[in-house]
Amino acid sequence: NNMEIKNKIRQLSRDIFDDVVEYRRHIHQNPELAFEEHETAAFISSKLDEFNIPYKNGIAKTGIIALLEGKNPTKRVVGLRADMDALPIHEANNVPYRSKNDGKMHACGHDVHSSSLLGVAKVLGSLRDEFEGTVKFFFQPSEEKFPGGASVMIKEGALEDPKPDVVLAQHVFTDLDAGMTGFKSGVYMASADEIYLT
Repeated sequence: NNMEIKNKIRQLSRDIFDDVVEYRRHIHQNPELAFEEHETAAFISSKLDEFNIPYKNGIAKTGIIALLEGKNPTKRVVGLRADMDALPIHEANNVPYRSKNDGKMHACGHDVHSSSLLGVAKVLGSLRDEFEGTVKFFFQPSEEKFPGGASVMIKEGALEDPKPDVVLAQHVFTDLDAGMTGFKSGVYMASADEIYLT
């Protein structure tokens, strides 16, 4: 029953909230630049081992693809993606989990993206007998640097075997409630794209 599994996911998400905060703080403290995310990838791999979710690493240098099969795994394949790289910025925040790597900082939320995706893996890993289909997790290197880790992962076959029916990613904007979309005219963030809605 869909409602039942949604409620379980909500409850498990609340239960592991503190764990996800710890993942985020660890990744935030140890930022690595594009295609150099070796420690980050090792940390993510160690968590996937803990959750008993099989994965391949070393894709596009430091990328990881994990595969969680539910019942009837070929029914539908959903891809979930997070990026891992930090920026060449000196962190001036005075927090206990500030960057230990001088001149490198998670200033664009990729620490949160990776941690959240680990949280999703942990929750869904504990429910693998209760959903149909497969969840394919992409931990992508180099979102910030041309040519971009996504294109390299795709060239190396990330979207094959199995091919996802849909791929979803999130970004972090804490002033907006989950499930809401915000937009405004004019300049808003550091980078912009045009989108046409009919």
